[in-house]
Amino acid sequence: MIRQATADDAAAILKIYAPYCTDTVISFESASPSVDEMKARIEKCNATHLWIVDEEADGIFAYAYAGPHRDREAYRWSVDTSVYVDGAKRRTGLGTKLYTRLVVELRERGFYNAFAGVTLPNQASVNLHEKLGFRPVGIFHNVGYKMGKWHDVGWWHLVLKDHDQDPAEPTTRSLLI
Repeated sequence: MIRQATADDAAAILKIYAPYCTDTVISFESASPSVDEMKARIEKCNATHLWIVDEEADGIFAYAYAGPHRDREAYRWSVDTSVYVDGAKRRTGLGTKLYTRLVVELRERGFYNAFAGVTLPNQASVNLHEKLGFRPVGIFHNVGYKMGKWHDVGWWHLVLKDHDQDPAEPTTRSLLI
């Protein structure tokens, strides 16, 4: 079941996210945040954007979210997106299912652009984004230093809907699935 994440999901989300922090360069965080920090992130994100989880009978194994692209007011129709899948569930279609739902929700809420940053190389993430229609727009070279070396981050863009000349404000409706 796909549903909106709550602060109560923080521990399950950290179980997924922590290995990305400590064992990979996929996240540029070196240490996993605390449960309280993750609760705060979820609540802050859901106040204006969207954080979702895929909950199965035996737990949460994937999450995706969209947050502000930048802080300035003119960016409010654009979002940055991420998806994380538990290591045991990668390449099962779970990430695609969850990310697809996130994109649908973003369109319905009135957002126009979705962006995703991918630490390179990461062909699985590139493939996922391009399968969903994201297109590469650039690379920030040597932008992050982790695990003893510099890393590039590629950026992908998905147009969520045609760009109106007088766009309505994005909504923050609750996710009812």
